[in-house]
Amino acid sequence: MRLTRAAGIGLLISLALSGCAPPQVARSPAEISAENDAGILARQGKFEQAAQAFLALAQTAPAHADHYRLRAAEAYRQEGRLDQAVPFLTGIKRQRLEGDEPVRLDLLQAELALNQHDAHRALQLTTQPEVAVPAGLRLRLLELRAKAMDASGDLWGAARSRVEMDDKLSGLDQSQNRKQILAQLTKLGADPLKQRAAAMQQSDRMLPWVNEALSQLGVAVARPQPTLEQQVGTMIPGQDANVREGYNMPERIALLVPGSGNYAAAGASIREGFFAAYADASRNHAPRPLVRVYDSGGTAAGAVKAYQQAVNDGAKLVVGPLTRGEVSALFGLPQLPARLLALNHPDDKSLPANGVAEFGLLPETEGAQAADHMVERGLRTAYMIVAGEDFGQRAANAFKAELEARGGKVAGSASLSGSSVNYASIINSLNASNADSDAGVFISMRPQQARLLLPQLKLARVNLPVFGTSHIYGGVDEAGANHDLDGVEFCDSPWLFDAQPGLPNHADVASQLPAARGTSARLFAFGMDAWNLVPYIDWLRDHAGSYLPGASGQLTADQFGRVRRVLVWAKFEDGLAHPLNGSLQMDSAPAQAPPVSNDQTNQG
Repeated sequence: MRLTRAAGIGLLISLALSGCAPPQVARSPAEISAENDAGILARQGKFEQAAQAFLALAQTAPAHADHYRLRAAEAYRQEGRLDQAVPFLTGIKRQRLEGDEPVRLDLLQAELALNQHDAHRALQLTTQPEVAVPAGLRLRLLELRAKAMDASGDLWGAARSRVEMDDKLSGLDQSQNRKQILAQLTKLGADPLKQRAAAMQQSDRMLPWVNEALSQLGVAVARPQPTLEQQVGTMIPGQDANVREGYNMPERIALLVPGSGNYAAAGASIREGFFAAYADASRNHAPRPLVRVYDSGGTAAGAVKAYQQAVNDGAKLVVGPLTRGEVSALFGLPQLPARLLALNHPDDKSLPANGVAEFGLLPETEGAQAADHMVERGLRTAYMIVAGEDFGQRAANAFKAELEARGGKVAGSASLSGSSVNYASIINSLNASNADSDAGVFISMRPQQARLLLPQLKLARVNLPVFGTSHIYGGVDEAGANHDLDGVEFCDSPWLFDAQPGLPNHADVASQLPAARGTSARLFAFGMDAWNLVPYIDWLRDHAGSYLPGASGQLTADQFGRVRRVLVWAKFEDGLAHPLNGSLQMDSAPAQAPPVSNDQTNQG
């Protein structure tokens, strides 16, 4: 990591500017001037010359020799040649040092011990309970401790130390540190991690990291439903009552979506939803900064090129790109000068760094919420029948993990092939007709498959309640075709049913914009939420329990900047889908906002 070098440079600059604690023997003006000159050399990156100058001072000013030897050793360290300091570093007497110098000596000796493969010595020097470590040196201590623990085989301790570093880092340093945390945890293996997770309190700061590591190991992890406590955008009382809490709108925004290629249609739906919400913001008297659209082409190379162009054009926040491959490409860049609200999650499941957030329509979210919904209905036994496609399998894994975490069980499961129309053998293999009254059926499949499955369940005398994901609903009223789906409950985006107050009416928008109709309506709602998240994304990440009433769900963010959705539940009755509870009873009607901006949207 670069942070050790950067921290050392900062330390040298600080020492040169502020001097050091007054020694017991007064220094002459010539000595002070010589030390300042040596400090200037260090600030200029001339570390070899600076080290030699400090060593010369140690010879001419023996009363302060250990102080100058310490500074010479630090200069050699900055040069990447700490071994050069061995002849005099080991002779420095700790008791002759003042202020933070003893701790700085410990850190140098710990780093030298690591270079010499003496992890035990490094661990001793970085875990001294009686030593008070100044805040400015805490980060470097934690990094050296983590390295010492890793080298000594204490992977858990190393990961804990790096987790303690996490909120003190940013950018590439934070990304690298997070990768190391997960690498150390995954080395422990799935079973030991699951045992640790089971013994942890929900408030344990290591639990989210353990869950991330388990996910990377292919283990479906139960994730508790987000707590919705405080809606964003409430008015701050006082003289500035037109300011909303948490509201922070960037000056210039770039929207990065595919305008060409295989994902152009999806990009168009998101783009239209984004600007529908942008237009609605004028009705709410919210400021609207300049927005420019860039075509990512749906490829990794296209996304990187579009992002770099957006940065060159002055974008302060980039919304997008859309595909997992594109997101991975941006996450892999050495730097992200403009903040990022990615519209998907990366292929490698890497964690975003500060200044980066992720927002996606994940089937895992729907599977987990289906399990919660069943348990709340008193149903703890489930039979799963899902599509063989990726979305069905991901939803099923999340459903199973959440159900088991809440004390339930999956009594049987099956996958449907795309070409099959007779599901009798699959249904019979589940033996669900003999299920107890506390059982239900979970499905995740397209409407065409569901219309074939439900009648066959009834013929097999499987009279259990059925719960599904949004994939079962085509987004339009088809009473005749969907009559066989009567009774099925499924989770979906509230905007499709006008179940979220304060948003434009779905039917009105759909009558004017084809992108807001049918299955593309979910992407349209996703685009609306992408705009509405922009001024609140930092607030959501930093304030647990806060939420944004969105078109695709109630939106919260975890500590990693991943936006999570709480969906609405709907039910088929007489072939039509209706929200179970009517409207979400949360007043999200906009209050007065800051003055409207005169900036216009620039689409290009």
